[in-house]
Amino acid sequence: MKQKFNIIQSTCVPLPLENVDTDQIIPARFLKATTREGFGDNLFRDWRYNADGTPKKDFVLNNPKYSGEILVAGKNFGCGSSREHAAWAIADYGFRVVISSFFADIHKNNELNNFVLPVQVSEQFLAHLFESIKEDAKTLVTVNLPKQTVTNGKTGETEHFEINGYKKYCLENALDDIDFLLQNKDKIEAWEKANA
Repeated sequence: MKQKFNIIQSTCVPLPLENVDTDQIIPARFLKATTREGFGDNLFRDWRYNADGTPKKDFVLNNPKYSGEILVAGKNFGCGSSREHAAWAIADYGFRVVISSFFADIHKNNELNNFVLPVQVSEQFLAHLFESIKEDAKTLVTVNLPKQTVTNGKTGETEHFEINGYKKYCLENALDDIDFLLQNKDKIEAWEKANA
């Protein structure tokens, strides 16, 4: 579902693992569906559930202590295949922001195209954020898209993050690429007439 982005303040779900690939985010056997709905049920499926379908108690998504709209992940998040279903699963689960010190490029773009904001921070900021969440699961993180800042509510640390200007505009206005083109239809038609 498209929602406008502005400022998001939320508790976080910590996943302090590096090199989390798209097959771990959404295993290949769940890629048969062609609509985006329902993928959240299988987000991190093999880490989250036993073979018999019962939840694994030691996995963070099954820990009631942690919740929120922000996933905090280790370095090199979303590596591996280019499957867009991984971003579908993250969005469908309810995450609106993923914070990491490095994202695989294709996955980063897939997140942006699915209204999930990838926030790339320094390794030091990420380490402090993991520490804060470990000490207090109720730690609030504020992600300010207009100012392009992320703030750790426990330590007060703030860091600036980069985002493509076009994608920022689309997130702030809940527009996908087609919506953006339709919004500019008159301008496109006027240009075509002027340059025919």
